[in-house]
Order: sequence, then C-alpha cells, then structure tokens
Amino acid sequence: MNDVHEAELVVAQRELVAEGVLALTLRHPLGEPLPGWEPGAHVDVVLGPGLERQYSLCGDPADHAAWRIAVLREPAGRGGSAQVHEQVRQGDKIRVRGPRNHFALRPAPRYRFIAGGIGITPVLPMLAAAEAAGADWSLLYGGRTRASMAFTGELAAYGDRVTVAPQDEVGLLDLGPVLDALPEDALVYCCGPGPLLDAAVERCPAGALRIERFQAEERPTGPDAAFEVELARSGRTLTVAPGVSVLDAVRAAGVEVLYSCAEGTCGTCETDVLEGTPEHRDCVLSPQEREAGETMMICVSRCRGKRLVLDL
Repeated sequence: MNDVHEAELVVAQRELVAEGVLALTLRHPLGEPLPGWEPGAHVDVVLGPGLERQYSLCGDPADHAAWRIAVLREPAGRGGSAQVHEQVRQGDKIRVRGPRNHFALRPAPRYRFIAGGIGITPVLPMLAAAEAAGADWSLLYGGRTRASMAFTGELAAYGDRVTVAPQDEVGLLDLGPVLDALPEDALVYCCGPGPLLDAAVERCPAGALRIERFQAEERPTGPDAAFEVELARSGRTLTVAPGVSVLDAVRAAGVEVLYSCAEGTCGTCETDVLEGTPEHRDCVLSPQEREAGETMMICVSRCRGKRLVLDL
C-alpha cells in the first residue's frame, strides 16, 4: 500500500478562486504525463521536513498534463496553508506524492452531492463524471459567504442541479430535502467540516453515504494494550507498547514507511494485514473495509488480539 508515485512538479499557475482559496495548477517540469486519477483522489504535497498536507485533485482526470489543487488558507491551522499562500509562487517546484483515492465515485443511477466550504474540491470532478455517465444528480453546496465559496463560476454551467447556499444568506445547510426523500438507488457523497459530516451520517440511510474527512474524528477507544507485530517482509517481530502507535514502533525499529497526517485521515500509511484483526481508529476506511480487515492505518489503529502480521 506504500508504493506510490512521487515527483517534483512545477507550479504552472496560481489563481485566487475565492476569498482565502488558492488554486494551483501543477505540471511535470519536462512536460511528461502525470499519473492517471479518478474523482475523489488526493495528493500529498511535501512542503518541508515534517510538513506534508493532503489536497484533493479538482481538475479534469482526462488531462494527464496537469493536476489542479485548491488550498484554503486556515489562520488557525498548523502552517501548511499559510506557507502555500505566502511562499509558493508560479514557477516554483514542489514535491508531490500520489495520487491515492479513498473517496472513489462508485457507479450509481443517482447521486446526491453535499459539499461544505473547501469540501467542494473532491466533489467537483465527481459532478463531471456523473454528468458524463448520464446519472441523475444534484449538488447542495454551502459556505460561510458567497465570496468564500470556490468554483461557483464553473458550477453555474450545471444550472439548477446545483444549489449554492451561503450561510450568511440562508443559514446552515438544510439536509432534510436532500436526505429525507432519498431514492433507494442513490448514493450520497459528502465532504466538508466535521459538523456537516456528522449531520449527514445521522440522517442518511445506512449504506448510501460516502464521506471524506479533512480532520480526525473523535472516536471512543478503550485502554491500549501491548501486542506483537510481525513484519512479514523482514521477518522481524516488534512489541507495540501501550500509548505507542504501530507506525512509531516500526519507525523506531528502522523500517521506512510512508506516512503523513499521523491522525488516521489521509490514508498514506495504509498497510496490508496478512494475519490478525485490527482495531480500526481511522477516518478513511468504510465500514465494509473495516469489517474485512485486509488493511489498516498504522498511525492510529491497533490490534484486537495479541498479534498482527503486516506486509512490511
């Protein structure tokens, strides 16, 4: 799960697409084609030692010459968005890893899309895919103000399929009209701030909802217990102590593994589980994927028993 494309790309264009939202177009410095991707995919942008951020691809998947991301400036953030807004200029090179996709658009005859703020970014290419497939779809898009909502110009081309609902004009998003009369064959894709996602989870029929979180979800967990992890590729066995993550234990043993957020939200450290039952604490895997137990996010998830065997 840790084999992924990584390259230094050129910032071919930077454009302010809303108040506090900067869009970057990235290209290969030699004009080589970039890896393919599908709606819902994101990339890791390496801004410096220990400073990596995940951004959804929001351009055209058919365009292999360029990737587009959009970055919301977060004054209360940890510095990544501020660095992009203040220091990254057109012509600069930045290291990008990916793409990977834990929010893939599944085939369906009907879609209901819900986006809050910067959560519009993974949804934007989904709309184009749903339109091309001839699906019945609609989008409910909320934000603080109309001026702070990115890509409204592009969305206008879809006419009344898109409802733009700034909070200062209409209040908080009303999910009732979208979710209370949801057709049985519809899928709901929702991305945005935690309260919006929590409301969607509460109201949406089981099995119909797909969400992507930008911040870790508070999950109730019991006391940690020690367990063993066997690294199948190297034949080593490690003890993961209480309060220590699998990721930290593996890195302390000198095993290199890709990771980024260390909060269970980005999917970078997803690792195949060969034996044992993980205790999932991430915000990436679906309930079905957790039940299958074939992979785990080693930055936060643990073991339900005494031993795991991982493909490391």
